Amino acid sequence: MTAAAPTRADLLALTPDALAALANRGLVKRAAKDLDAGNGPEIAVAADGGVEGAFPDGARASLPAGAGLDAATCTCAATGACRHRICLVLAYQRAHSGDAGGTGDAPAPAAPDVPADWTPGAFDDDALARVLGQRALTAARRTLRSGYSATVRRPTPQDPVAQVELPSCTVRFLVPGELGYVHTDAVAAVRGQATVLAVWAFREADERGLTATEARVDVGGTRSGTADSALDAAVELADQVLLEGAVHAGPVLATGLRRTAAELAARDLHWPAAAADDLAGQLAAYHERRADHDPARFAELLAELHARRRASRADSATVPRSAVLGTDEAAQTPLRRVRLAALGCRVGGTGGARTADVYLAHAATGVVLVLKRRWDVPEGERLTGADLAGRRILGASLRSLAAANVVSESATRSAGRVVRVAAGRIAKTTVTPLGGAWDGLPAGLRVGDLEAHRRSLETLPPRPVRPRIEAEFVRVLEIAEVRDVGYHAGAQRLRAEVAGASGGTAVVSAEYSPHRPAALDALAAALPDATMIAGSVRRDRGGLVVDPLAVRTADGATVVPDLAPGDGSGDLDAPVPPRPDPLGAVLDAALEVTAEAAHRGLAHVPPTFRERVARAAAALRRLRGRTAAGSVDPRT
Repeated sequence: MTAAAPTRADLLALTPDALAALANRGLVKRAAKDLDAGNGPEIAVAADGGVEGAFPDGARASLPAGAGLDAATCTCAATGACRHRICLVLAYQRAHSGDAGGTGDAPAPAAPDVPADWTPGAFDDDALARVLGQRALTAARRTLRSGYSATVRRPTPQDPVAQVELPSCTVRFLVPGELGYVHTDAVAAVRGQATVLAVWAFREADERGLTATEARVDVGGTRSGTADSALDAAVELADQVLLEGAVHAGPVLATGLRRTAAELAARDLHWPAAAADDLAGQLAAYHERRADHDPARFAELLAELHARRRASRADSATVPRSAVLGTDEAAQTPLRRVRLAALGCRVGGTGGARTADVYLAHAATGVVLVLKRRWDVPEGERLTGADLAGRRILGASLRSLAAANVVSESATRSAGRVVRVAAGRIAKTTVTPLGGAWDGLPAGLRVGDLEAHRRSLETLPPRPVRPRIEAEFVRVLEIAEVRDVGYHAGAQRLRAEVAGASGGTAVVSAEYSPHRPAALDALAAALPDATMIAGSVRRDRGGLVVDPLAVRTADGATVVPDLAPGDGSGDLDAPVPPRPDPLGAVLDAALEVTAEAAHRGLAHVPPTFRERVARAAAALRRLRGRTAAGSVDPRT
């Protein structure tokens, strides 16, 4: 090496995880083996900091100064990242750690400390144009004019990587102060644009003084009077539905809701549009006497439209307008080569259709995506989860896919975190056994301390104004102990208490469905040996409740209950009687009476109904639920 050559801090800061993100883990492992075997390069460092390496097999790799791995070159036949380029980085790191001989036992070089105040927002537009190109800035400015939302996550000692969650992709700044080492799951065509948008999101958070580890911001855009008028029209129509109720609302109101949903979507108000569309679906389900009509859900959707309009006009940094209205939901982003770990499957549907949602964790970005499939049910047939388990999806059976690793070069992710995978001969998708993939999930997806997770859920905005994101709370829980497994025959529900590996408890709760009749039997058999449970986690009455999707047992097997064979005729033990919950019972009664008001219609409730509401309010007051009582009391 040249004695006067500057030290490449960017190369020393690249951890094995960062290299794996920029290339892939297989290349990193192979490069490390080559280096350990003595097949590393002879390194030469130029005066400007450029690093070159000559390999025993004749290949020559180069890492130019002031640029990332994308600018690296190699004379081998590989068209992208290759083992020579990765091996040159590792060899350079070992040389600076005092292990120039290449022994595999030497410690990795210590990465430079991340400055406490470092932020990607420090990059100015000139730097962005110089590294990413003017075209990326031009494309990003078009998005800026219409506005977008983002979640910024600042570096911490536990996770020193700055990260931005954009509506349809995630951007990670792997090396502080360097734009050449940015990783995103977006394809190359939009990678530069996504990086610019991520920098601008950090810049917005910096200017507003949002210094918390995680913050959500709105960037750019203008408030639209036509959008507000469309939202007003939707709420007025919802008020008409509330007066008439599901019982008396005719087809005109249902048609009006569908039309209003389309108008809202055309103005990029996708979350209110989805609520209006779901409300129309509830009306249709009631009049068609379908089992998916739910009076409580019907009332919740009416309240959601009002809540989103009110929250969109409030000056709140906690819930930005775009998060309330879903102005970015239509964004679709093709993903580069992604590796996803399946977290199970949920089988549902109606009398004439079956659905299967496969949940896939993207460890590189810390989010869960959902792959959706739908089948029509032939007349006279039943079509359960066990019947669907053999259906082919992405070249594998649904049974295999729900407990597998999926690697794809043809995936597209929506803002709502629904993933679509196109079939093709060029862009391949492979499905392999899951193995220990759950062990490698990041801390945000793998939960050991259930009490800490419960506290984190308490800080979230109310559900009616949060983004309508698929699999928002799907997590993998590390389990130390399973207690009190039992079946409530009246509610057709299996419940168990579980203790987290690092503290806290949660209740596993699964309900019987004729679409997955053997699910409870399979779950009851797997729970005693469970070491991990994947499921949707929510807060309920001050505790955590988990709706399970898959269970990993002590022998390493992954059980997906919804796809289990059987008719549900197993003999399940009765549970320990639950402790009385007076406040919960009163709240349930109040919710039931208000949902019934929406179901019947305020213009059609019987004369005695007012007394029922007053009794519910009085019961809440007796238990010091004054705020809730004031919300339902007819005199206020």
